[in-house]
Amino acid sequence: MMAANIMIVGVGGQGTLLTSRILGGLAIEAGYDVKLSEVHGMAQRGGSVVTFVRYGEEVAEPIVEEGQADVIIAFERMEALRYSHFLKKDGALIVNDWRIDPMPVLIGAETYPENIIEELEKQHRVYRINATEEAKKLGNPKVFNLIVLGMAARQMEFTKEQWYHIIEKTVPPKTVELNKQAFEAGYGR
Repeated sequence: MMAANIMIVGVGGQGTLLTSRILGGLAIEAGYDVKLSEVHGMAQRGGSVVTFVRYGEEVAEPIVEEGQADVIIAFERMEALRYSHFLKKDGALIVNDWRIDPMPVLIGAETYPENIIEELEKQHRVYRINATEEAKKLGNPKVFNLIVLGMAARQMEFTKEQWYHIIEKTVPPKTVELNKQAFEAGYGR
């Protein structure tokens, strides 16, 4: 049994918690010991949200240490940059190529960094997708998180059927097909 350290980072309201529940539920069903930890900034106000999902034969604590994440799933560019130091040398960084200006940028106190993904690519194995635009093509921009998760799923050992099963059990019943389509849009990349 393999152990894995996954981080899901984003901005409040982007679905980081739902995504962690899907991944955690999948690992539990696969027979792993699972620990989840959610760290909220000002989530309701568009602040940073971080979720750690650790699974393996035996997991002692839920927090992923710096330099230990196998996969970081980032729902926004600057969040990818903010947490990239948690990634292992050979880890994978899955990034939604999307920009959400934080409050200091909105009020003019700071500027949003340019070329974030290009800078990250100099040090890390980066997989980028504009999942927000892809989700709009599916008819609902809210499902972009499942597109990013689908892309990240390629870096984990679970089968597509296992992912579909847990998606069906976790998302609201009337959104199952749309969420599976979104997952497939990312998985097929």
